[in-house]
Amino acid sequence: MALRTPSRRRRDPEGRMPLGSHLRELRDRVVKAAVAVLLGAVAGWFLKDPVLAALAAPLEEAASEAGRAGEVTLNLGNLTGILDLQIKVSIVLGIIASSPVWLYQLWAFITPGLTRREKRTTVAFVGTAVPLFLAGSGLAFLVLPNAVSFFVDLTPQGFVNVIDASTYIGFFLRIIVAFGLAFVTPVVLVGVNFVGLLPARTMLRAWRWVIVLCFAFAAVATPTPDALTMFLLALPMCGLFFAAIGIAALNDRRRARRDRDEGYGGLSDDEVSPL
Repeated sequence: MALRTPSRRRRDPEGRMPLGSHLRELRDRVVKAAVAVLLGAVAGWFLKDPVLAALAAPLEEAASEAGRAGEVTLNLGNLTGILDLQIKVSIVLGIIASSPVWLYQLWAFITPGLTRREKRTTVAFVGTAVPLFLAGSGLAFLVLPNAVSFFVDLTPQGFVNVIDASTYIGFFLRIIVAFGLAFVTPVVLVGVNFVGLLPARTMLRAWRWVIVLCFAFAAVATPTPDALTMFLLALPMCGLFFAAIGIAALNDRRRARRDRDEGYGGLSDDEVSPL
């Protein structure tokens, strides 16, 4: 008779996972995601040069259009500056390339208690989150050259604008990753709703704050007087948030119908029982 190995994700009689199991689960997920990012960074190392050239191109084009070619340039600052830039670019490329892996690890951590039927949504989550992450990153990459042109135009005549390369490239990379994560956030909210921790009406109550945060984030990411650029970044995030509310509302309705069929009176997780 074969012996079964005990599952590491032990649960108490009520189906709850102890804190120690949660921490071990978190550690394992983080390690797997970090390994995936590291492998992606190794692969990204071989693409660092064309990516660095693509990131520096908006500055060169803005300087040329402003008639300041040669007066606006990037400065490495020290002997090891180029190595620092190459490592930064490789890590960001690793984050982008390994996004299917760490997004799956995120979903697998926040939804450990779903039924087998509900766990089938994993494919839908990864299949939606990865394109949204790439779309947000790509949109930021397309819009950021407008900010570069704005700041180059501010350089007075007779001045030479020598820009620290690490600051410039780091700004580009942070905004690209930040917008990718911002586009994924609504999908994460849907995942938390599937767990039963965030009802749709709770998300709907915060819609004013979410809109303010979306526009504030877009305004900081695109510090230009062009309002159209800010709207191009803020409106997709707002639209994704309301789409998440709609999906969560459908899931809440489905859960209430299922509970009613099972004899629980159709109460959601945050409603008080009449008993």
